[in-house]
Amino acid sequence: MWLTGFDAPNCSTVYLDKPTRNHTLMQTIARANRVFPGKHNGLIVDYANVFASLEKALAIYGKGRGGATPVRDKQKLVEDLRRAVEAAVALCGQHGVDIIAITQRPAVALERLTAIAEAVNRLITPDAIRKDFLAVARLASVLHDAVKPDPAVLEFSSRVSCLATIAGVIRERTGEGGPADISAVMTDINRLLDDSIAAKGFEIRERPATGDDASGRAGVIDLSRLDFDALAGHFRAARHKNVELEFLKAAIRAQLDRLIRLNRSRTDYLARFEELIESYNAGSRNIEELFEGLLALSRSLTEEQQRHVRERLSEEELTIFDILVRPSPDLSPDERDEVKKVARTLLQRLRVLLVLNWREKAQARAQVRLAIEEELDRGLPRAYTPDLYSRKCSVVFEHVYESYFGEGASVYSRAV
Repeated sequence: MWLTGFDAPNCSTVYLDKPTRNHTLMQTIARANRVFPGKHNGLIVDYANVFASLEKALAIYGKGRGGATPVRDKQKLVEDLRRAVEAAVALCGQHGVDIIAITQRPAVALERLTAIAEAVNRLITPDAIRKDFLAVARLASVLHDAVKPDPAVLEFSSRVSCLATIAGVIRERTGEGGPADISAVMTDINRLLDDSIAAKGFEIRERPATGDDASGRAGVIDLSRLDFDALAGHFRAARHKNVELEFLKAAIRAQLDRLIRLNRSRTDYLARFEELIESYNAGSRNIEELFEGLLALSRSLTEEQQRHVRERLSEEELTIFDILVRPSPDLSPDERDEVKKVARTLLQRLRVLLVLNWREKAQARAQVRLAIEEELDRGLPRAYTPDLYSRKCSVVFEHVYESYFGEGASVYSRAV
């Protein structure tokens, strides 16, 4: 059934145990070659000696321009693997990481784990170095898996394994490139790195990761619980400064994602974060200056996270308030209080109207838009001109449409 139309979502290996020919054989191979997230190649295991039939089928269906066959000799793939591994080793060498020396150490020796931890520190930042390394390590791993089970892979296995381990730790630390395949040895490597990060003098609180978390780490760091002065002092004396830098970047990135998801008016913080990273990548800041800039941004994010308390609003009410007062108009303290009242009363009214699947029903959408227009018309001060009032109504409706899903479900309920 899979060969004649059933859409198997992820089929990477096909076992042939009976003769198959012509278009059926081609279709069988195509099943294993379909792309899928995390899948790099398909594998055909032949128990029925169908290779002769494959050559005939390719003669009919697989000839390229000039009659060339798409089948390549396995030795060509081995040579591709050799070049990929050599390129990866050379790239590491340019940044002070000797892959050959690491592989020559005993697999479970502390010296090897320490060398890998140091390699992670050298290759994890700046962004350009990390991306180049992850790309070449990925290519080497893909080609290595494609050559297997040919014995030729034994020549490259130790180097590819070392590259994959370093890349796996980097991906876990940064959340880049999807979840890492963490082996037992990486637990010890992470412990060595964590000894540098979770130092005495500042406190970290983690919560379980969810599907909305963007950091890719085992937990999301609550920046409001960090002792920034202790963190800055520890960074100056730290051995693995690059790893600690990426740790802080990942924490800030996760916090930014959450804050902006709740309130899009906070995108200026994201612009500041990206400017800091770009300046470091371009060489206009050194690592100490970048770390100080990120600490300052972290403090700002912590203050922003608590701003709704100072304004005496909930997070939801603060978002409506920000939409109504940013970037204009200029308001007096009394007028700002009037706008806060509008935000509260509007949300109270909307809770009745935001029914299940309200975004899919024209009448429900019209009721929501009308409620927004009426509450803003009733409560906004005179500083809002008719044109500004109309624009604010549209932006508030867009926010409600994007953030509230009905029956109490919203980006705010998911953030709890």
